[in-house]
Amino acid sequence: MRIDILTLIPNAFATVFDESILGAARRQGLIDIRVHSFREFGEGRHLTVDDAPFGGGPGMVLKPGPLVTALRRLRQDGPPAPVVGLTPQGTTFTQATAKELARLERVILVCGRYEGFDERILAEFDLQLSIGDYVLTGGEFPAMVVVDAVSRMIPGTVGRAESVQEDSFYDGTLDHPQFTRPATWEGRTIPGVLLDGHHAKITDWRRGEALWRTAAQRPDLFRRLPLTPRDRTLLQGALRTAPAPADSPAPAFSPARRRGGQASSPV
Repeated sequence: MRIDILTLIPNAFATVFDESILGAARRQGLIDIRVHSFREFGEGRHLTVDDAPFGGGPGMVLKPGPLVTALRRLRQDGPPAPVVGLTPQGTTFTQATAKELARLERVILVCGRYEGFDERILAEFDLQLSIGDYVLTGGEFPAMVVVDAVSRMIPGTVGRAESVQEDSFYDGTLDHPQFTRPATWEGRTIPGVLLDGHHAKITDWRRGEALWRTAAQRPDLFRRLPLTPRDRTLLQGALRTAPAPADSPAPAFSPARRRGGQASSPV
């Protein structure tokens, strides 16, 4: 798969795609990530790509001419590809979106900056994506998030397919609890089912815990799950063994307790 990133700050991506799983996938030819600057398409002696907003206001807005010229040139350099603009008004990026994008031969990501895109640029986008309701300085970090999530869906990027399929959100649920050695640490012991070697029971326990964790921590996700009768049975089992509320430490910080509205993200 080929992923092109159009940005004003190409150096932001200097090494991030060369490490760990993504780096190995690039070296194996599974992913072709290309970063392009649209600064060279800027106007005038100073290669200007932004200007003050009409009507006044703080900050600068990306001009349509330089970015659209760069984007149209990039479209012609390779097979047809959807253009994804990283914007605050975009659809929230989810695991389902990552799966869909991973099926494509090529994707073009466009990173915003400053106060955002001139509205006339948006007509060039086939899709707009946002990674959440918070403020970032530009679209470079969201582009990294999209590339990482999409790349994991490409066969061979992650060594074992099970590692991907058991991740949080892959099937709409959060991941089940994970434990490693030692079995007992500071008086806390892992669930006995993980020690008896019965793989079918372990699979059932993990599914039940994933459902319970999703119901408790992300009820918005849980409401969308198509539960089977087996799922309901496993969830009931997880509920019977769940710790009492008093056994769980209270969170040190709860965003829900803060006053005020959510800030929109420029990405």
